[in-house]
Amino acid sequence: MGFIESSKAWARRIKRDGMTLRYAASHPATPWYAKALGLFVVGYALSPIDLIPDFIPVLGYLDDVLLLPALIWLTIRMLPPAVVEECRVKADQWLAEGKARPKSVVGAAVIVAIWVAAIAASGWWFLRDGSWWPGR
Repeated sequence: MGFIESSKAWARRIKRDGMTLRYAASHPATPWYAKALGLFVVGYALSPIDLIPDFIPVLGYLDDVLLLPALIWLTIRMLPPAVVEECRVKADQWLAEGKARPKSVVGAAVIVAIWVAAIAASGWWFLRDGSWWPGR
């Protein structure tokens, strides 16, 4: 198996595990902390807005290539094995049916809130004493 084929297989597994988390979030045997992290990861993955915008060279895709798969892996590790198996079967069925990718308005709202909070915190930090302004 070449690099391209193994990359495509890896991407399919990430997509399947992302949908696995979506189904695990509503499973009654999923621990609350795994549900919380899983909902965050799924909301972020399905959000049309990234934490690091894609137009920023290199860093823009870093969250898609490293951060998202690492969070998916961590959340899958938190789930009981029986839940993972059951939800993976549902995710495989979803993939086989070729359904459209769901969107998350809540996930987009969370990302926008993080950006607004970061901008507000940066503005407060710069403006708190005015010492950064020339001539002061």
